[in-house]
Amino acid sequence: MSSAKRVLGASLIGTAVEFYDFYIYATAASLIIGPLFVPSTSSSAQLLLAYASFGVAFVARPVGAVVFGHYGDRIGRKTTLVASLLIMGGSTMAIGLLPSYATLGWVAPLILCLLRFGQGFGLGGEWGGAALLAVENAPPGWRARYGMFPQLGAPVGFIAANGLFLLLGLFLNPDQFREWGWRLPFLASALLVAVGLWVRLKLTETPEFKESLAKAPPPTVPIAEAFRSHWGAILGGTFGVVACFAIFYIATAFALGYGTTTLGYTRNQFLQMQLGAILFMAVGILLSGWLADRYTPARVLTGGCVGTIATGLLLPVMLGSGSGFLVFAFLALALLMMGFVYGPLGAWLPDLFPARVRYTGVSIAFNVGGMIGGGLTPFVAQSLAIESGLGGVGLYLAGAGAASLVALVMLKAGKPGTLKE
Repeated sequence: MSSAKRVLGASLIGTAVEFYDFYIYATAASLIIGPLFVPSTSSSAQLLLAYASFGVAFVARPVGAVVFGHYGDRIGRKTTLVASLLIMGGSTMAIGLLPSYATLGWVAPLILCLLRFGQGFGLGGEWGGAALLAVENAPPGWRARYGMFPQLGAPVGFIAANGLFLLLGLFLNPDQFREWGWRLPFLASALLVAVGLWVRLKLTETPEFKESLAKAPPPTVPIAEAFRSHWGAILGGTFGVVACFAIFYIATAFALGYGTTTLGYTRNQFLQMQLGAILFMAVGILLSGWLADRYTPARVLTGGCVGTIATGLLLPVMLGSGSGFLVFAFLALALLMMGFVYGPLGAWLPDLFPARVRYTGVSIAFNVGGMIGGGLTPFVAQSLAIESGLGGVGLYLAGAGAASLVALVMLKAGKPGTLKE
């Protein structure tokens, strides 16, 4: 395998595992986690509490970002990427082995939340390291196209997760799925982790990290230097990623729960629609990466944020119609916009920070933004749908797009740096 192929493969496989692990939990939370781990006579309450457990990992992600960012900026990208993959994959497999509430009582949801914390902790160092691995090895003029490879792991992981749940629905009856079938996607994470480790253990350090070490010793406390000298970039980067998390989890986790309850679709029907719609996300990522090298990542992200606002305003009309065509059209539109607010991030965020604190800055911004934009999004969206209908959910999504748009306007477009501090 050539050096370039190994680098791009290593950056892609990690985020594929990330999205696979996170989305199998999001899917399970929409379908089965509530009845198995949350004692309640209300299916709506079970769904809300299952979505709340989903949010635990987003709280853990900034913690992981600080820890992995610290070591990524001090000892290098390779070691931290291997460690994040092991922690993330191990936590996912353990969820697949966890007994339910009927067996362990209150201990079961407690352990579930701890494992979700482990997932989030490992993920806190994953995307930032994968993005740096790609862009810090990119040839001139290819930074955004290399930087989009971690994002392409998202549709790969989504298709693997969704496809596996779809196959389980085809071959298992509801009782089999409830009793043991839902565990198989969690256990299968071991295969993806093994492939990821095989690729990553063959890597060398990136040229930009080596050059940074040659110029000066690494910072003793990278997070202190990052906040002292680049707080504006951290703040702008954090809100710049809010839209991509909000639109993804509304179009996937929330839409799946809403579609299989309120709209009356079967699990397999809705998973098939989402499986088709995710291809639009892949198209958006590929197109946005090419455009970001031709123009700038900030300009492409700005267009994606405007599209996200429009998608939010269309949400109640399209998703609420009940029409199979319009529901699919909404999913396709939302995930296409996700491609445009996600694809350029691999080039945009790293360019906000110098190499010596880049792992820390990128990881904190991405994961705190993920906590704001994605951590409670399924829970909030479900609550809004119950209280005020889909109009409130649409405004919530539009607001997330507007928050990222404001951050992009405030940052210096296309330049490493900060907000005007």
